[in-house]
Amino acid sequence: MDIKLEKKAWYVRYRYRLAAAVIVTGVLIYVSVLASGPQRLRVDSESVQMAEVKNEDFLEYVDVEGVVHPILTLMVNVRESGNVERIVAEEGSLMKQGDTILTLTNPDLMRDLEDQRDEWEKQCFTYEEKAIEMEQKTLTLKQQTLEAEYELNKIRKSFALEEEEYKMGIRSKAQLEVSADEYRYKTESTRLKLQSLKSDSAMTVIRRELLLNDRERERRKWERSLQRTQDLVVRAPADGQLSFVKVTSGQQVASGENIAEIKVLSQFKIHASLSEYYIDRVTTGLPASVVYQGKRFPLRVSKVVPEVRERTFDVDLVFTGEMPDNVRLGKSFRVQIELGQPEQTVVIPRGNFYQQTGGNWIFRLNADRTRAVKVPIEISRQNPRQYEITEGLQPGDWVITSGYDNFGDAEELLLR
Repeated sequence: MDIKLEKKAWYVRYRYRLAAAVIVTGVLIYVSVLASGPQRLRVDSESVQMAEVKNEDFLEYVDVEGVVHPILTLMVNVRESGNVERIVAEEGSLMKQGDTILTLTNPDLMRDLEDQRDEWEKQCFTYEEKAIEMEQKTLTLKQQTLEAEYELNKIRKSFALEEEEYKMGIRSKAQLEVSADEYRYKTESTRLKLQSLKSDSAMTVIRRELLLNDRERERRKWERSLQRTQDLVVRAPADGQLSFVKVTSGQQVASGENIAEIKVLSQFKIHASLSEYYIDRVTTGLPASVVYQGKRFPLRVSKVVPEVRERTFDVDLVFTGEMPDNVRLGKSFRVQIELGQPEQTVVIPRGNFYQQTGGNWIFRLNADRTRAVKVPIEISRQNPRQYEITEGLQPGDWVITSGYDNFGDAEELLLR
């Protein structure tokens, strides 16, 4: 006998399909909720660096590598042309001021020196000859002057006697007038003669001075030529190290040609290249320092070269106090050039987040440091250790400063 089967309700027949549909719908809803909310990323807390936001002294400075150079480099030029006779000093040797570097020969100069000496001796002989002649003339002038003064005195006395005779009536008035005319004539004549003798005497003195000047001029000319022979010996202009000699024995060199270089080692300077970003802020006189073996040695910016090459410019720094014991040419030091005075401000340590974010945002941690969210920030100044924060963070906050290469587009980090 057949058994009549009861028809099941539709939701019973399709219960598995309905359950599957409910599950799929739930999953889609969950995924859409996640997609519409902030993107999260789970990271290992040990794979990132965390730092505290602090309010402390901020010193803006530049940290660069500097190389030790001599305080001064002198180019040695020859003053006199000639051929290299002998090279005395070796490259790299330490020199004292005045030490001989090399010697030159110049036959033409030696011939000129002999000619100058002959001319000087000739002038000396001429001067002696003229001096004797002028001395004799001086004696003659003195004799003539003495005779003229004697004649004038004699005429004066004779006229006075004739006046007495006239008063006594021995001479007539006409005779006295004739004697008076003769007296005036001889007096004026003698006066002119004395004046002429004085002029001749003055001319004699002038001629003697001219001859003496000529002799002195020839003497100086000869001494200058003699000095030129001393310039054939090229000497060190200062204490230092002879860097190089770029001539060889027998080579001909011209006057003024550079033949060697002296590095002055009495003090040293540090040469560094800075980014063009700092060119308006680095000036001469700024303090700086190097740290070696835990000790700080002060420096001062002594020279700034304003020319920018390959986006850098050069500066020189000199030690203002004690120098490290191991300072050597070519040795490198890390130099910190201060750009201002320390100021209290909000800072965070440097990290690679700046390369990924441009300093516009950072991940800030919650109180228990299990979650970090992206927050906008504003960075003002920086030094090799810190960034100055002007907006977005407060002292006491904690931030993530590394690992940003792996965060992608995440808006929130979940730390485990």
